[in-house]
Amino acid sequence: MVSSLVLQVSLYFNTYFFPFWWVSSIMMLYMKYSFLPDYYKFIVVTIIILVTLVEVIRLYLGYMGNLQEKVPELAGFWLLSLLLQLPLILFLLFNGGLKSLPMEKAIHMIYTLFLTFQVVAAFLALKRMVNQLATRFHLQDFDQLSSNRGDMRMRSCIEEI
Repeated sequence: MVSSLVLQVSLYFNTYFFPFWWVSSIMMLYMKYSFLPDYYKFIVVTIIILVTLVEVIRLYLGYMGNLQEKVPELAGFWLLSLLLQLPLILFLLFNGGLKSLPMEKAIHMIYTLFLTFQVVAAFLALKRMVNQLATRFHLQDFDQLSSNRGDMRMRSCIEEI
């Protein structure tokens, strides 16, 4: 078993934190919506929708990839985390034009810490899984080679008799 307990615990807590993040983000957006320029209104609503959709897929892939030791799913989780979720949350956290409220900054920072930790943990888990799969492959190859040699020795013994 090569599943990462650290990654699994992080995914578990992220599953409970995400609804809190979502409700808080919607509440903060509602409070400051009238003060934002039109283009920021569109951008923030789009980002929240994207983050929500991607998060559901990301958490599913993380659970399946880690618990069932499936490399493609865990790699998908890692890529979604690194290439989509992290940049979107960093945009919400560090863009000055969004007029971020203190609670909003706090929940975005916690979410960023979750994502950063999961990116590192998933990378290490992927590395371990790939190494174990490569070892299994080489052992299977070696077993097949050994059984083929045994069959050839038996044939040569039978031919001698």
